[in-house]
Order: sequence, then C-alpha cells, then structure tokens
Amino acid sequence: MTTLLEMRGISKVFPGVRALDHVNLQVEAGEIHAICGENGAGKSTLMKVLSGIYPHGSYEGEILYDGATLMNRSISDSEAKGIIIIHQELALVPLLSIAENLFLGNEVAKNGVINWPQTFQKTETLLAKVGLAEAPTTKVEKLGVGKQQLIEIAKALAKDVRLLILDEPTAALQENDSQKLLDLLLELKAQGITSILISHKLNEINRVADRITIIRDGASVSTLTRAEITEDRIIRDMVGRDMAHRYPDRTPDIGETLLEVSGWNVWHPEQKGRQMIRDAGFTVAKGEIVGIAGLMGAGRTELAMSLFGHSYGTNISGSVKVGGKPVDTSTVAKAVSAGLSYVTEDRKALGLVLDEPIVRNITLANLMGVSKRGVLDKRRETQVAEGYRSAMAIRTPGVFQKVVNLSGGNQQKVVLSKWLFTDPQVLILDEPTRGIDVGAKFEIYSIMNDLAAQGRGVVMISSEMPELLGMCDRIYVMNEGRIVGELSRAEASQERIMALILKDSGKAA
Repeated sequence: MTTLLEMRGISKVFPGVRALDHVNLQVEAGEIHAICGENGAGKSTLMKVLSGIYPHGSYEGEILYDGATLMNRSISDSEAKGIIIIHQELALVPLLSIAENLFLGNEVAKNGVINWPQTFQKTETLLAKVGLAEAPTTKVEKLGVGKQQLIEIAKALAKDVRLLILDEPTAALQENDSQKLLDLLLELKAQGITSILISHKLNEINRVADRITIIRDGASVSTLTRAEITEDRIIRDMVGRDMAHRYPDRTPDIGETLLEVSGWNVWHPEQKGRQMIRDAGFTVAKGEIVGIAGLMGAGRTELAMSLFGHSYGTNISGSVKVGGKPVDTSTVAKAVSAGLSYVTEDRKALGLVLDEPIVRNITLANLMGVSKRGVLDKRRETQVAEGYRSAMAIRTPGVFQKVVNLSGGNQQKVVLSKWLFTDPQVLILDEPTRGIDVGAKFEIYSIMNDLAAQGRGVVMISSEMPELLGMCDRIYVMNEGRIVGELSRAEASQERIMALILKDSGKAA
C-alpha cells in the first residue's frame, strides 16, 4: 500500500495547555485508520489541524499528503484536496432540503443561477450511494440522526472526497444506524476512499479498522495492525495502565431504605391519552447503587425526569418517600430540598451552560450555598469550584475556563459536581458515561462508589448492560413504561434482563 497521509511531529499549544506534543500519524491509501484515546487526549485537535480548521502556521510540525507538503490555511483548502471532516456535531441546516444541504457552498450553477434539475439528479445519485431513498426536497429536520449522518457522508461524496475524517460518527446513533454507517465505510473503502475514524466504541474499531493509532495526553503512543488490535491492548495504551478490572472494586454496605417510589403514573406532555409511565414503583437503600435497564423507549428517562421536579410529563401521580417520610417533588426546587438530584443524559443541552465558566456551572444549582444575605460571595464560589476541580480530577487550567472547551468526560464531572454541591441523599444518573472514554468511565464509576460509601443512594440508568451488571447491587427492568422485573446482583445477567423484556413484550402483544 502507498502512504496517502503522514503527519510528523505535530504540536499545538493553547493558552495554558499543550494539546498536541509531537504527534505522528501515517495513513495508507484505501485503509480505515482508527484513532483512539481518552477525552482530551488530542484526537479532535489533530484532525482540526489536518482539515485546516487550525491553519498552517498555528501549529508545529509537517504534514505530507499524497507526497507533497500540505499547508492548508482554511477548510476550503483541505476540501479542494479531497480532505473532508465530519464533526460529531452535525453541520446541516435543518430547515433546508437534502439537496440544498448537499450542495451548500458547492452549488450546481451557471452564471449564478442554480440548475435545480441537475442538482436533484445528482442528489438522488448521492443518496443511493449512502443507502437513502428520501426525496431531494425533504427537509433535513424531518430526518432522524442516523439519516442525517449519512447525508453528511453524501455531502462529502459530492465534494469528491479522497480522505474522509469522521469524529465520533456513531456517538448519538442507535445500534441499527451505527451498523449501517459502518457498512457504508466498508463500501467506501472498497471504492478506494480512505477514512480516519475517531471512536470510543472498541467493538466498532474491531469491526472496521485496518490499523489504529492511540493518542494519550497529546502524544501518539502506538499504532497497531489489525492482528494486534485487542480491547485490553487499546485500553492499556489509552490510559497508561492495565485495566484487569473494568469496574472499581467495592464492598457494598447497604443500610435502610432511603428512597421509596410507589404508584407512579405519567402521561405524555403533548399526546393526549398516551400514558408513558404505568404504576411504577422502586426503592433505593442507603449505600446502594440501583440500576434501571431497558431498551430505548422503555420510559427510563421519563421516569427519572418526572420524579425530579415533574420535569417531564403531565397528570403525574404517585407517592415519593425519602427516609420514610412523604416528600413533594413537584418542582425542581422542591425535589432538591427533598434530597434528590438528577444528572441528565444530555449534558450539553440540559446539564451545562456551555459558554459559562466551570465555576458558575458548579454552583448554579445551589447559589444560596455561595451567598451571604442574597449576595453572591465570589471568593466562596471560587473555593467551592476549586474543591470540586481537585476532588473530581477535572482536567483544566483553571475554574474560569469555559465549559465548552472541556472534553466530554470533564464536562460530565462538572455536571456531577454541580449536583453534588446540592448535597443530595439520592443521585439519579441518566447515561452517566455516554460519549466518554474508558479511562473517564472508570473515574465516574469510582465517584459513584464513593457516593455509595458515604451512605447516599445512587440510581443508574444505562443502555450498556455490562455497565449495569458491573456496578449495580440491584437492577430494575423497564419495558413500555412499566417496571417488569427486579434482579439482585447475583441473579442479574444480560440474558435474564432480555428475557424479562421479551416476556413482557409478549404479554403486551
């Protein structure tokens, strides 16, 4: 194989942070080359250097592309050479049609007039290549995230892509959509298109990657061939240590019942007559980590949000007891006062104010805790934030850095810090490790264990069954808005969980 891309000694410095430190990367023509590393390791920064987002002159090192020195000064420069990057946050215009999105800035036009028949014809050809049958005039907002991701790839094909860079392309996709996208990458490889895939999902890397380069703390650690790729080797190189145990050791010390929910019913906020949660009930004891398992759409998030201040749903009924006493959780403020906290699954949209600094995000849910007679004590606020920065090992130059600049794992630690500052008795964690790497996951698990050791109750909602099995003392199983089973740690297995779901689905049918 011939070398298409070689990045030599790439270094990139931001104020207070060396994001890349002499990184080397070699990509062969026609291969799928994966890049793996912890959040904040420098993967996305390296790709932004390659794609011209960080222009030539803003970094040190040399890039060779197709045998010639690459000196991109903009994204347009890189796209003209066939280097196309698809970011984790999709860059589509929802209110425009598929055709308009595919050729935005690359219009099929003559003398400033768009040739719509030719645009639609080319759109249909491109959509067929990525396995979509939608009409070119369909607005992007009408499509699911999986199809939008395929449209991003079609958009790259419209620009005669030679090197396709995908940054966490399946992070927000369901399993079926993820498989379709991976199949498409393999098809593009057969057509001679080279791909660089950034992913945390080791099973995906195992499936499609020809080679993998691992980056740790801004430096390239190793490049593995397909024969050398194993999960254990990837994890060891990513985090700098063996992880014989994916989950931290813990000896449970479970006390009396802390949270008791019974007869909980919730109706859809917009679709009249549609009941989302049906007569749900569960308990959490002091020092206990309780899991909630279920397929997508089972109602797990709806249950959690409706409990926490009636943040979801309408006509909510049922009872909640904390420490054996009935409590009112009908508003967020009342739920917090009752001892509940909820860490949302969507940290960027619902958990954080991205343009605000770390210090403000951490104290936002408990401003009274950093105020005197209604006046914010900024010195106290900084002390609190610095305390959580240290305790949670938030990797940042300082607490006044904007949260938007943090990696996903560090953003999650800020959300956790925010709710821990409210001193909850029961902490509900909704997909707490979604979109973060194995090293950061281990740190989140350790924090959960520490909370349980303090006598707090932890509720963990997760779509990853191995995670639930590895962390939880008991697991409740949900299906179609109902709790259909309860398993102890000794009883729980992926097969038992799926059997409960399928058994209940059979009853429902």
